[in-house]
Amino acid sequence: MTGTKITVGKVKTVFRTAEPDVVLIQYEDRVTAGNGKKELWVENKGVICCQISKILFEILESRGIKTHYLSMPTCRTMACKEVKIIPIEVVVRNVAAGSIVRQTTLEEGKIINWPLVEFYLKDDEKDDPLLTEDRIKLMGYGDDIKALQYHAREINGILKTVFLNMDLTLVDFKLEFGYDADKNLLLADELSPDGMRLWKDGKSFDKDLFRKEEGSIVEAYQYILSKLKEIL
Repeated sequence: MTGTKITVGKVKTVFRTAEPDVVLIQYEDRVTAGNGKKELWVENKGVICCQISKILFEILESRGIKTHYLSMPTCRTMACKEVKIIPIEVVVRNVAAGSIVRQTTLEEGKIINWPLVEFYLKDDEKDDPLLTEDRIKLMGYGDDIKALQYHAREINGILKTVFLNMDLTLVDFKLEFGYDADKNLLLADELSPDGMRLWKDGKSFDKDLFRKEEGSIVEAYQYILSKLKEIL
């Protein structure tokens, strides 16, 4: 690690390393909502999210999903392949919740039998608007649509089963993808309750606890981490 910061995000900082095409991603103890409009520093949150992401990336890799994850040199940092992120957030929905309830006639809790895959512009200043396929094509990413949809549903099938074994319902989650130096499409960013909705017996085990001020995210995240370690 050279200590050179490449990017400073809302909850992660990316550092250059001495190794070509490898970066270190440091998970911070910050939690945000509303594209950073609401924030809080929560001790150990970054450590827990890093460990959850590590386990989920390793599970996906074992099932043939290509990711940017390489190793976890410290409890809050990941060594990852450097990728050029596609500026599109891919959201998979198994149950209606959040924005889809606010923006449609769907009631919260409605089961979506065929997982819905949606695309959003990755741009906080524009409030991450929903994208149509035609808009994505005009942006120059039309050739990526089918691959993103396919991989998103494939990942969804694996993660749903993982969380089902923990008695948790995977309501929805966000994915990001990018291309490495060899033009391989890789799953990137993180996989943690920061970017998911997870329900158990009518209670949230995700960032909605912070959004709605309904409980401790650290306790919920630690529960998920302990259950993941158990099933492994």
